[in-house]
Amino acid sequence: MTDPTPLKLLNREQAILEFNRRVLAQAQREDVPLLERLRYICIVSSNLDEFFEVRFADMLDAARDPVSPVTGQDVERVGRAAHTLIDEQYHVFNEQVMPLLMQQRIVILNHADRDGPQRAWVSKFFEREVKPLLVPVGLDPAHPFPQVANKSLHFIARLSGKDAFGRDTRIAIVKVPRVLPRVIKMPGNLSDGRQAFVLLTSVIRAHLEELFPGRKVEAFSQFRVTRDSDLEVDEEEIANLRHALRSGLTTRHFGRAVRLEVVNTCPTELSEFLLEQFGLPMAALYRVNGPVNLVRLNELIDLTDAPALRFKPYEPAWPARRLPRHKSIFEQLRKGDVLLHHPFESFEPVVQLLREAVNDPDVLAIKQTIYRTGAKSELMDLLIEAARRGKEVMAVVELKARFDEEANINWAERLEAVGAQVVYGIVGYKTHAKLLLVMRREGSKLRRYAHLSTGNYNPKTARLYTDLGLLTADADLTADADAVFRQLASLGKFKAPRRMLLAPFNMHSRMVEQLGLVEASALAGYKAARVVVKINALTDAELIHALLRAAQAGAKVDLIVRGACMLPPGLPGVSDNIVVRSVVGRFLEHSRVCYFRWADHPTGSDDGEALYLSSADWMSRNMFRRIEVAWPVLDPKLRQRVIDEALVPYLHDTKDAWQLGPDGRSLRIGGESGVGAQQALMRRFLE
Repeated sequence: MTDPTPLKLLNREQAILEFNRRVLAQAQREDVPLLERLRYICIVSSNLDEFFEVRFADMLDAARDPVSPVTGQDVERVGRAAHTLIDEQYHVFNEQVMPLLMQQRIVILNHADRDGPQRAWVSKFFEREVKPLLVPVGLDPAHPFPQVANKSLHFIARLSGKDAFGRDTRIAIVKVPRVLPRVIKMPGNLSDGRQAFVLLTSVIRAHLEELFPGRKVEAFSQFRVTRDSDLEVDEEEIANLRHALRSGLTTRHFGRAVRLEVVNTCPTELSEFLLEQFGLPMAALYRVNGPVNLVRLNELIDLTDAPALRFKPYEPAWPARRLPRHKSIFEQLRKGDVLLHHPFESFEPVVQLLREAVNDPDVLAIKQTIYRTGAKSELMDLLIEAARRGKEVMAVVELKARFDEEANINWAERLEAVGAQVVYGIVGYKTHAKLLLVMRREGSKLRRYAHLSTGNYNPKTARLYTDLGLLTADADLTADADAVFRQLASLGKFKAPRRMLLAPFNMHSRMVEQLGLVEASALAGYKAARVVVKINALTDAELIHALLRAAQAGAKVDLIVRGACMLPPGLPGVSDNIVVRSVVGRFLEHSRVCYFRWADHPTGSDDGEALYLSSADWMSRNMFRRIEVAWPVLDPKLRQRVIDEALVPYLHDTKDAWQLGPDGRSLRIGGESGVGAQQALMRRFLE
C-alpha cells in the first residue's frame, strides 16, 4: 500500500487551542445555565494552564532543537492564537456572563462599587484574615527577587520615597498565600438582597498601601507566572522511581517560566521588569482584563445559592435488569457480560464488585491498575482492606500520571504498608490501561472476573466523563487481563493475548491492519465499507495515513474526536470522504470506540465488522510509549448497544457537535434547538 497524496497535517498545539475555543463557545450559549457558563470559562483557564505547562513548554524545547521540524515561526503562530483565545475568553467573561449574573443579582463588588459599610467589613476582613499572612519583600541586594512558584498569585508594587533604613527600595513583591480563599461572600445584611462577592485580589488591592507604612504605592499589578511543569526523571539512572518523583515534586513548581500574566492596567515598566526577572520575551506577556486566574472563580459558583442557574442534577441509572441490586455480582457475571455506560449509568457496580471481592472469603487475589483515582478513593481503601484481610493484592500504580503524581505516591506507600504488592509498570512506559481482576475459588477451580474500562477508577469523574466499562467473566478476556498484569510485573517476553490488543506491542499494527481491511473491501467495490472512530485525540501520522487510504479507496470515514485532530478533513480528492466531528456538552467526552466494517473476508470474521473499546487515543505516545489495552466486543447484542449509544447519537448530534474544516477551524452543527447526544442518552437511561 502506498501513502496517499502528501498533505500537511494540522498543527497539534493549534488543534488544542481550537478545542478550547469550542469549550469557550459553551459559555456563550443561552441554553446553558448561567453558572455553568461561568464554569466553562473556568475550564478553559484550567485547560490553558496545562497547555502552557506541558504542550507549549515542549514546543519551546522543540524549537530550540536544530533537528526538530518545529520552528520559531510555529511558536509565534501558536502564541498569537493563544493571545487571541484568551482575549476572547475575558471578553465573554466581562461583556456577556458577568452582566447576566448581575441581572440575577449575583455581583462581584470592586472597591469602587462598595459602599461605606461594605468597605468597613472588607477592611476588618483584611485585618483579621489576610494581613497577618502577607509578607511584602522590598527588593535590594540583600533581598533579591524571590522564588515565584508556578501559578502562584503575587502583587508587584512601585513605592515612593525611601524605607526606614534610608534605602531606595522602590519595588516590592507580595505573595498571596494559596490557603486564602480567592472569592469571599459578603454577609446578607450588607448585600441589599443580592448575593455579593469580593475577590481576594480586590481586598488586597484596596489595602495594599497598609503593608508599606509611610510610603505611597505609585503603581501596582497582580501577576502570575506559568512554568514548565513536566516532571523529568531519568528512569534508567535511578534506583527508586517513587523516591525520585517525590523529590521532583518539590522542584516542579520552579521550572522554566513560559508565560507571564498581568492585569491590563499594569504599567509597562513593571511588566518589563517582571519579564526580565523571568527571562521571558514580550510575546510571553499576557495582559488580561480581569483576575489573572479565572480558575479560582469556581469558588464563586460553589458559594452561590442559585440551583436554577446550574444544570439539573442527574442521578446515574443502576443497571437493574442486568445487575439486580441485592444479588451477587459474581453470580450475574457467570450468566453473561455487563456493559456500563458512564455517566448515564452508575459507576457503583464497579465499586460493588470490589467490595464484594474484599468481603468474599473465596476471593484469593485482586489486581488493579491505578492511574487517576483521586486523593480520596473508596476503591483504594477497599484494596487496602483486602490486603489487611490477607488477600493477594497487586496494584500497578502509575506514578507519572501528570499532576496526580503525589496522590498516587501516597496510595502506593499506603498499599505497601499493609503488604500489597505494588509495582510501577515498565521503565519508560506509562501504564494507562484500566484493568481490575478478581480471582475466586469456585469448587476445585479458580475463576477470574474482570472490569475493563476506557476511563479511570475515579467515582467522581465517572459522573462527569463519558466512558464505557465491561464487567466480564469471559475466560479469554480475563486470562488476557491476567497476562497483562504478569507482563507488567515480570520481565518476560511478550506473548500476544488471545483477544486483547496491548500497546506498545500489537495495538497500533492491528488498528492499521483493520483499516487496511476496510481499504481493500472499498477497492473491491464494497459500498458499505465503513470506519467510525470515537477518541479524544488523533495525532499519529501512520494512523492518519491509513485512514486517508481507506477514505480514498471509497470507504466512508466518520471520526468523533473531542480534542486535538491533526487530520485535515474535506480536502478535495484527498480527505473529502472523511468527516471529523467534536462533541462538547455537559459531560466530558472520554470513551474510545473503534468500529470497522468490511465485506465478508477470508480472515474468518463472521459478519465483516469489528468493534473495539480501548483506553488509548490515536496518538503515537499512547501506541508506543504507554501500556494500553483494547478489547473486542464480540457479543452481538452488546456490540449493537455500543453502536447505538456511543456512536450513532454522536453522528446525528445537532446541538453540541462541531465539524472540523480543512483549515483546522470548527463550525457548530445545528444549534441550541437541535438534538444532543448526551441529552438523548440521559433521557434514555432515565426512562
